[in-house]
Amino acid sequence: MADTEKPVSHDALMASPGINGLSNEAALERIGWLIDWSGDLKRNDGIERALAWCDLLEQRGLSNADAVLVSYFRANAWASKQSRKYADRSAAWAWEQKELQEQILNLRRAVNHAGFNDVSPIRQCQILTNLANQLNSVGRFVEALEYWNRALTIRPWFGMAVGNRGYGLAEYAKALNDLGHKGVFLRFAHQGLSAALLPEAEYEWPGYENAKGVFQRLRDQIDSVVDIEEISCSMELDDHELGSSDEERSYRRWCLYNGLFLNPLNDLGLYSIAGHDVLMLPSFVTAIDEPPHLIGFFNQMKQEFVSARWLFYEGKHARDVHFADREVALYNTLDYPSYSLAVEKVKATYRIAYSLFDKIAFFLNTYLDLGIDTTKVYFRSVWYEKGDPRKRVLRPEFERSENWPLRGLYWLAKDLYDDDFRDVTEPDAQALFEIRNHLEHSYLKIHEMLVPPPTDPESPGAWWIDQLAYSIQRQDFEAKTVRLLKLARAALTYLSLAMHREERRRGAQKGEVRSMPMTLDLWEDDWKR
Repeated sequence: MADTEKPVSHDALMASPGINGLSNEAALERIGWLIDWSGDLKRNDGIERALAWCDLLEQRGLSNADAVLVSYFRANAWASKQSRKYADRSAAWAWEQKELQEQILNLRRAVNHAGFNDVSPIRQCQILTNLANQLNSVGRFVEALEYWNRALTIRPWFGMAVGNRGYGLAEYAKALNDLGHKGVFLRFAHQGLSAALLPEAEYEWPGYENAKGVFQRLRDQIDSVVDIEEISCSMELDDHELGSSDEERSYRRWCLYNGLFLNPLNDLGLYSIAGHDVLMLPSFVTAIDEPPHLIGFFNQMKQEFVSARWLFYEGKHARDVHFADREVALYNTLDYPSYSLAVEKVKATYRIAYSLFDKIAFFLNTYLDLGIDTTKVYFRSVWYEKGDPRKRVLRPEFERSENWPLRGLYWLAKDLYDDDFRDVTEPDAQALFEIRNHLEHSYLKIHEMLVPPPTDPESPGAWWIDQLAYSIQRQDFEAKTVRLLKLARAALTYLSLAMHREERRRGAQKGEVRSMPMTLDLWEDDWKR
């Protein structure tokens, strides 16, 4: 059998001598064929062998592009495993799925790899679209949109990204509690689903008719419940005021561009209608004598987030030396250190953003009455039963719960590194954790320019390396801080929508109950002194 000759059957592949003696390119082809055949025939033995071939191939010296493809094929193999194991609805709602976690981990490895831009644009779109699909399925729909959008930046008519983005927006719409926002999301979903059915939509081969059928049915379902034309005519997305000064308008445009407004509409694009922080808790039922402390708590988290966002903006865009920095005597340690009020503002942003996650866990502990000791409530572990944290026994309150945004919070928690939970789904999670740990407890050093350490620790240049510090270049630190802000924004969004879903579940369980409405006015801007 020639290196590039496609095998005639699954059995022929299983009977082949494997990938020994094949070039890397031919080996990758054979792995891809075996995964495709095994998936079609539901043959787990073929999937296991394909994964073993991936292991063998990775022991060779791979180019960057080939390393990306191996991760992509690994994800496809785990997807095949998942499709069989979690075929029915009840199983699909299991919160802890190794097969799903492996897909996300491998797809992220591919996206974050230095060779990602070396693979073909089509393959890049496939990887980004698959990652978005998996994030969406676990409830991280805010972040899924970012990856669909990246795929469409590469190829604007990539059919599976166009259609799945429309599908994701429709699911996002169902999770919203604001009817106005829901209509706008359904209009964008309808637009995407329609575009995926046009002749211009690019599909790699004819085998996507099933997906097109799903897109068609969902578009028809939207048409049956809302008047898309009426929504389109009444929708005014732009020409909304973004502030009363040039400085405020510049700031709000920056927030829009980076997707940092606490407003679901900001996930649809750079529309000025989204230029305000309108995310609130949904209406909810409490005991008659219970004060609105959950509302006050959410107010505080929201205020901390928007304050951190502004601090970052100020620190990032500072151009002049602040008078508070003048005549502060500091030595030049000759390793391009970065000392200023502006840098400290970015550090403060990082601290505040990271602290929000444990506060969200504290909120969940109270709202869901989990009964965890308030001194031991952490975002990374709030989901699990007491006992050995490494065993990770999911609490019964969450196991198979069909609360999509709440599951999104759970999977987001996997992106926050902890020594007891090393099997995280975000390759950069450990770096985020270590930065925070050094920032809070030891010594984080920001450099305007980070000089790589010399290979010889005895060389004269090694003397200037600060062995006591965790060193990071200023530009890299700012990028990680923005990413942390985006994670915090997504988490607050999931929290609000998860509470909305939980209130609907409780209402359905209790049926008609006698309740008394309590209306709260907004805190006026003029009172924010």
